[in-house]
Amino acid sequence: MPQFFHDKRLYYTPIEFALSHIGGTWKMPILWRLQEKPLRFSELKKDIPHITDKMLASQLRELESREMIHREVFPVVPPKVEYSLTEKGKKAIPVIETIMTYGYDLIQDAGITFPPKE
Repeated sequence: MPQFFHDKRLYYTPIEFALSHIGGTWKMPILWRLQEKPLRFSELKKDIPHITDKMLASQLRELESREMIHREVFPVVPPKVEYSLTEKGKKAIPVIETIMTYGYDLIQDAGITFPPKE
């Protein structure tokens, strides 16, 4: 498979390129939550356990720079900002759903009770 450069980075496969857009711990959960409706920062923070403010802000900026999400600032006081999926971001949802299904299958195959009982 031929290698290629994009944004001063060398990629070896389309998989690697795709994962640079949606890979990591937080990008897929952010995209997944935005599929239903636009959300504010605080709504995303509340809905994604264990993510820090700094990491959420960083991941939102990266997703925005890759044109996966749109950031809309409303001219009100106090400022209101909403994040929503772009068409490019919407294309990632079936991929994320497939990965999630595969993850559930792996969890079941491992004999893990999910979600855990408290």
